[in-house]
Amino acid sequence: MTTVTDDESAVIRLRGVTIEFPGVKALQGVDLTLRAGEVHTLMGENGAGKSTLIKALTGVYPIDSGSIMVHGENRTFTGTGDAQHAGIWTVYQEVNLCANLSVGENVMLGQEISGPFGIDWKATHIEARKHLGELGLDVDTRSLLSTHSLAVQQLVAISRAMVSECSVLVLDEPTSSLDRGEVEQLFTVMRALRARGVAILFVTHFLDQVYEISDRLTVLRNGTFIGEYAAADLGRAELIELMLGRAFNELESMDAAQRVIDRSGTPVLQARSIGRRGVIEPVDLDVFDGEVVGIAGLLGSGRTELVRLMYGADRADEGAVAVRGRGLKLGRPRDSIAQRIAFTSEDRRGEGIIADLTVAENIMLGVQAKRGWLRKVSHAEQDAVVSEYIDSLGIRPASPDALLRNLSGGNQQKVVLARWLATAPQLLILDEPTRGIDVGAKADIQRLVAKLAAEGLSAIFISSELEEVLRLAQRIVVMRDRRKVAELTTTETTDVDELVAIIAQEDAA
Repeated sequence: MTTVTDDESAVIRLRGVTIEFPGVKALQGVDLTLRAGEVHTLMGENGAGKSTLIKALTGVYPIDSGSIMVHGENRTFTGTGDAQHAGIWTVYQEVNLCANLSVGENVMLGQEISGPFGIDWKATHIEARKHLGELGLDVDTRSLLSTHSLAVQQLVAISRAMVSECSVLVLDEPTSSLDRGEVEQLFTVMRALRARGVAILFVTHFLDQVYEISDRLTVLRNGTFIGEYAAADLGRAELIELMLGRAFNELESMDAAQRVIDRSGTPVLQARSIGRRGVIEPVDLDVFDGEVVGIAGLLGSGRTELVRLMYGADRADEGAVAVRGRGLKLGRPRDSIAQRIAFTSEDRRGEGIIADLTVAENIMLGVQAKRGWLRKVSHAEQDAVVSEYIDSLGIRPASPDALLRNLSGGNQQKVVLARWLATAPQLLILDEPTRGIDVGAKADIQRLVAKLAAEGLSAIFISSELEEVLRLAQRIVVMRDRRKVAELTTTETTDVDELVAIIAQEDAA
């Protein structure tokens, strides 16, 4: 195990931290050292303990044993307020701000400038502009936060932390929903904060980003500390092997894209001129038996809007959808479910999981809804179904009674997939199913989709990672500016650069 020795610049020292939940030892003697003026990336598969460690550091979870030292002083956090008073602030993937307040109000929340008659709002907004300017952000502080992109909201959250004299900034999956330009903007801010001496703890599953911004890495596996490493001294393949505990080819070859599809018969799904005014221009799309159709495009290109219209999650105002030649009513998800079409949303937290239910209850929701609430699933059948999918999808911990909120993002995604697979669908619509999960869980889901398609299941697959789309899909629909601009088979191209060029090219004048 390669480690990096402590030095006087260590702002945070966690030593031997252990946290147990009922039936689960989430962390076992984990160490973490954060130094002033460094970006320190926390690496590990989903379920490795990253989120639990962050919550221990930020006062969400009390630790069962071990110690937390801040600036050389032993601390016991009883809540997030304690951690914030110690200078430790967190910006999560789902930004925890007040969307109904202005940008300036969010930046200065709790730190407003007082005047003789209460809050001096003019002075408060001036101060907010100053702090935003220090991060290179020029926005109207009186505009509603909800009118801004997620990237801007994250920078507002960082600015709020800096108003409170943050010395440790935790960034938990901040780039998972950002495009490349927004990631660069965030990295520029991170580098500026690093130069000011802020210790930054960064969590991401994008390996390119890890090596672009990180000074050091800490690797966790199965709730245990594997080691701390200088990023410059650790190769990508070695990092993946440390995370997984076994040799692993990140881009494990699949022949899924080259599989021949018979398109001579009636499509499983046929969409004609499906669209919605002001949202997406009319699109035609067919999906045949055993075919994976990838949808590629930038964020905001219309990928998600298209599949939500076809499924009925949003109502189309023109066009028609047929399943094996039989018309499907638009805007009625229950009709899609009845036709054995399953849809997993890109918003896993908001539209996928029910965090306060158990793994078993989440898996069985689809089966029970399909049968109707008066025809209860027997305990024996439930146990058999749940056990089958926990085993086949490798859900961890392998406990049907574990609350879903205590599982990692990758395992939550597997539970959502299990829910729909248990209903025996003929078409599976997957919107960003591997976003925000580690390379091991990502490969598991890719292999599952390829296996199911080879067995005859059809799928529509959306991913921001074009290599993933090219690896899995036999046909790719390219979206740009809320309309379909190209359609090609993966026998015609397997080149990422060519696909990027199609996505990026401007229309001919």
